[in-house]
Amino acid sequence: MKSLKPLALTLVFSGLLIAPLTGSADDSKKPKPYPLTTCVVSGEKLDGDMGKPYVFTYKDKKVKDDAGREIKFCCKDCRKDFDKDPAKYIKKLEEAEAKAAKK
Repeated sequence: MKSLKPLALTLVFSGLLIAPLTGSADDSKKPKPYPLTTCVVSGEKLDGDMGKPYVFTYKDKKVKDDAGREIKFCCKDCRKDFDKDPAKYIKKLEEAEAKAAKK
């Protein structure tokens, strides 16, 4: 019985030390937010005449464990154009982020 007490204490303290290191991996992997108020494809204002924006998370298949990037379009049809050349539109978003960071 005496040998169980130190073992139990060791397990409890080990759990307390390890718990902060085992946080959910998904907590830190949130998609990058969308930086524009317009559709990256058409340039139309979001929440304008087209109604609610079409939103999805783009993940680069070349990047392992990519958290993704939120993309917003004025309508679902713009997704087709985006999918033809995603790099072109991602570059536009990165340029908008860089411009905003300079301010």
